[in-house]
Amino acid sequence: MADHAAVEKILDQAAAEGRSSLTAPEGRAVCEAYGIPTPAERLAATADEAAAHAQDIGLPVVLKIVSPDILHKTEAGGVLVGLKDAEAVKAGFEKIVENAKAYDADARILGVQVQQMLTEGQEVIIGSVTDPTFGKIVAFGLGGVLVEVLKDVTFRLAPTSTEEALSMIDGIQAAEILRGVRGADPVDRDALAAVITGLGQLVADFPQLSEVDLNPVLATASGATAVDVRILVDPDAAKEPVRFTQEEILASMNRIMKPVSIAVIGASAEAGKIGNSVMKNLVNGGYAGEIHPINPKATEILDRKAYASITDVPGDVDVAIFAIPAKFVPAALEEVGKKGAAGAILIPSGFGETGNIELQDEVVAIARKHGVRILGPNIYGYYYTPENLSATFCTPYDVKGGVALSSQSGGIGMAILGFSRSAKMGVSSIVGVGNKADIDEDDLLTFFEQDDNTQLVAMHLEDLKDGRSFAETAKRVSKHKPVVVLKAGRTSQGAKAASSHTGALAGDDKVYDDILRQSGVIRAPGLNDLLEYARGIPLLPTPKGENVVIITGAGGSGVLLSDACVDNGLSLMEIPPDLDTAFRKFIPPFGAAGNPVDITGGEPPSTYRNTIALGLEDDRIHALILGYWHTIVTPPMVFAELVARVVEEYRAKGIHKPVVASLSGDVEVEEASDYLYDHGVVAYPYTTEKPVAVLGAKYRWARAAGLL
Repeated sequence: MADHAAVEKILDQAAAEGRSSLTAPEGRAVCEAYGIPTPAERLAATADEAAAHAQDIGLPVVLKIVSPDILHKTEAGGVLVGLKDAEAVKAGFEKIVENAKAYDADARILGVQVQQMLTEGQEVIIGSVTDPTFGKIVAFGLGGVLVEVLKDVTFRLAPTSTEEALSMIDGIQAAEILRGVRGADPVDRDALAAVITGLGQLVADFPQLSEVDLNPVLATASGATAVDVRILVDPDAAKEPVRFTQEEILASMNRIMKPVSIAVIGASAEAGKIGNSVMKNLVNGGYAGEIHPINPKATEILDRKAYASITDVPGDVDVAIFAIPAKFVPAALEEVGKKGAAGAILIPSGFGETGNIELQDEVVAIARKHGVRILGPNIYGYYYTPENLSATFCTPYDVKGGVALSSQSGGIGMAILGFSRSAKMGVSSIVGVGNKADIDEDDLLTFFEQDDNTQLVAMHLEDLKDGRSFAETAKRVSKHKPVVVLKAGRTSQGAKAASSHTGALAGDDKVYDDILRQSGVIRAPGLNDLLEYARGIPLLPTPKGENVVIITGAGGSGVLLSDACVDNGLSLMEIPPDLDTAFRKFIPPFGAAGNPVDITGGEPPSTYRNTIALGLEDDRIHALILGYWHTIVTPPMVFAELVARVVEEYRAKGIHKPVVASLSGDVEVEEASDYLYDHGVVAYPYTTEKPVAVLGAKYRWARAAGLL
């Protein structure tokens, strides 16, 4: 059990003295209170006392300066290692104090820490920082001098479970070193995991601990000991963003996405105006609810009575769409709040994105006062196809389906729209979030989680306003529905200046990458990947196991498809002898069984059909990748039709396996690929990478959701 009172006493003392860091002895006491082992140590006020302590602890020892004003002890010449006798300890005491005074003449020196010297073990770093996006996170990686050279570190949200801690230990590139190499003993993984979970619980219990560095931690076959402890304290690190409950989010989002009545503030009868485009899209898009134009200079717009103010509209209004200049938004929002609307859709720009933070904050304060949720500002609006709702100034979209998409950028939103139309991808929703002054991705996820019209959520984002809330929501949602994210800015300049090793290593993208993966999110490397994952993942049945088999008519494609499997974390099945024999019955003697199964290029349609049927029939095979090569013996459309038929035949028998295809050939393979996609087989011309990437994304989701 953790000793909360002991930690509180230390932190109260530091706060009373106005300190932003703990001394080394205080850091050790904090660790001990949470079951984190540290070396034996004592504080010495004189050289003779240091020698006596060294004799009691056992030589050799390490000496470290203890001063609340010297954070980086090594830089100040405040650390001496390997002192083997009493005289060396006495001389070392004097030297360290002299160095510290030379480094900072005004530094308060509380004494010298005499510490047991541990000489064996693998150095690792375990630390915690307060991330601006995710809050308290825990880091693990190789320690000592290697940490800044290799930056082989992984991150999780704090607190961590034992399972998550073990995944961190196994998740670094150098994990093999910890398992024991060249005759070395493996380290005690359970002991390391206990330090990780202990630290995670510590910073969760005391969020004012802004940074904690345990570096190095010496890991041996029998334990793990935090040799050096550095702890920074900052009351601001305990602050949390405003959060709404699931019930509060759904109460607002259901009214916003399924409104009975909409008001368009700034509605216009003049073509080319945003207020006119919004009105036309609502009317022509088939939205069946009430539409109320708000314009004090008009009496009627698009055959609908216009009102001077939203407060003049009879009955309730669920959503107000703003198509007026930014400077007029606060006054209009006050009226929207008085009307009791659930949502304000702020299309106009001129807020935070232009540096006008003050205006944006004012608008948020008004919305909070009245209980109105804001979408935007600086957005294209939103679509929700089950309600025939095109609440946007952009082109309407009416191809209904199970994919919900969101974007932080208007330009990306239009790319989503264009791709959806071109690919005939049915969507349930497309939402612009813009500046995210209020509603953000976790609000949308909370709605889409319970929306029966949505089977997959795909999101483009440049940042997360509340990463912890998003991660927790995504973890819950991704158990049932895939969540795909394109995080822009992954090549950010990296780590910001920080006073600890852990802080310096917490580069934005690495933290995002680890925590999104922890949350079961499928990360897309680019925009086209995001869209293709959104289109393809729902078509693929969930695999029942890891055994993937490639069947190809071209050896070169087989090699590239195999490479793509490795790149996407897929396992090529080792074909057992009986299955090898079964495949060989259908392929020519100069073909190759094994995996890939190479049927060669000159084979008739029956060879493709028989080998694919065998792959679908055998329970040991869990997914098929098809490589097609254009020949006159089996033309592209013949191949496409036979694959669609055999897949449908086995689905009718209750056999549902993911099947993807790569088609190489002349332009006819384009039509054949489209035909296959239309019949539930994810297929692409001219690429071996893309179909395998979509299959890999499906597998990543299935693994994270615990479905394999």
